[in-house]
Amino acid sequence: MTAWRIREFHSADLDGILHLWDAIKNTGVEPVYALSEVLASCEKDHAMVAVHGEQIVGAAIGRASHDQGWIVFLATLPEHRGRGIGTSLLSALENRMVPHGLNQLSALMPAADSCIDAYTSRGFTLKRNMRYFHRQIPVQRQEIEPLGMLGGRILARDLWENVAGMRREKDLLERRLVLPLAKAEMADKFGVVPPRSVVLFGPPGTGKTTFAKAIASRLEWPFVEVFPSRLASDPQGLAGALRQTFLEISELEHAVVFIDEVEEIASQRSGEPPSPLQGVTNELLKIIPAFREQPGRLLVCATNFIRSLDSAFLRHGRFDYVIPIGLPDDEAREAMWQRFIPSAVVADVEVGLLVERTKGFSPADIEFAARSASQRALEQAVYAGAGAPADSGVRKGPVTADYLEAIAETRMTVSEEAHRQFLEDISSLGRV
Repeated sequence: MTAWRIREFHSADLDGILHLWDAIKNTGVEPVYALSEVLASCEKDHAMVAVHGEQIVGAAIGRASHDQGWIVFLATLPEHRGRGIGTSLLSALENRMVPHGLNQLSALMPAADSCIDAYTSRGFTLKRNMRYFHRQIPVQRQEIEPLGMLGGRILARDLWENVAGMRREKDLLERRLVLPLAKAEMADKFGVVPPRSVVLFGPPGTGKTTFAKAIASRLEWPFVEVFPSRLASDPQGLAGALRQTFLEISELEHAVVFIDEVEEIASQRSGEPPSPLQGVTNELLKIIPAFREQPGRLLVCATNFIRSLDSAFLRHGRFDYVIPIGLPDDEAREAMWQRFIPSAVVADVEVGLLVERTKGFSPADIEFAARSASQRALEQAVYAGAGAPADSGVRKGPVTADYLEAIAETRMTVSEEAHRQFLEDISSLGRV
């Protein structure tokens, strides 16, 4: 007669599972599944335990997905190994799970795990030349609903790579923002405090929103854009709605929070009596310090008119960096044109000439000109003369002349005066 017995898991056994987990970790074995997953499967899936007296000496925990079953955790206390407990646990777990329509039962285990005999004795086959790939999903299940309520979303992982050119800005944002946030533990060892809030400023159309989204993509954090114009219709008023929104954001594990055209709610306060908008500015100035106390979050505010922001808004302690996002240089403009020109014709287009002719253009201006050229080339390829269909094989796509014509007709977003003021703002207000 054995001194131990097998039974189903009870909620009161959680302490015993934790003790098992610690015992396995102390032997230098790193379980495949996280402790949170193991505990969740104890309660929601299938779990059997081996009991010696009142002590939990072993456990087998499984999870079913359609006709496939997985062993999430199999462990026996070191001092009770070699007694057949693991094999008996697997047998009991299999009997528990098979009636649910399983065709296959599989297990992943660390190379240093000592439970191989338990698996082989139950008829499991060891698969050779297999590799285990693991990826942590950035948003947990319990965050999906509050994220959806906020209008937040998970952005594609390649946005950072898809930002054409703008190498100086990308390098600065990578070093100042992404690096200390993505490698928080390493940053802490070096005494680096990860940034909590930043301002991106620059002329319209220079890609501030694109960079904010790219940062969220690079970090794999949810992106939540706050729209003051939408909050203004809330019954509790803009200030109250803003406060409530940030309270809801605090429920997320991670988030990049973006406010575009922040000058609309953080402009210079003046006048007697105070205007309603001053109350909104005051509320925002209170929100930011509280936001900064929460790790795993980054507030990105963007403005086209940094001079109009309230002086208290940019004060040290509220924003870690005030980063300029300017017009693209020659290298950046070339990268943009290479991206926008169809690959079938790019070799035949004088890209260098387009780069020269678009000096002073914003990324939005270049994209508009490129699309205009493609549109006019398409129309010329389809229609010949007075609307007669043309031979579709005559043209492969836009040519240099199409792009030059589109460039000439594109109105530049940023005037020389606005660009001059931007350069002055870099010196007087920038903080990188």
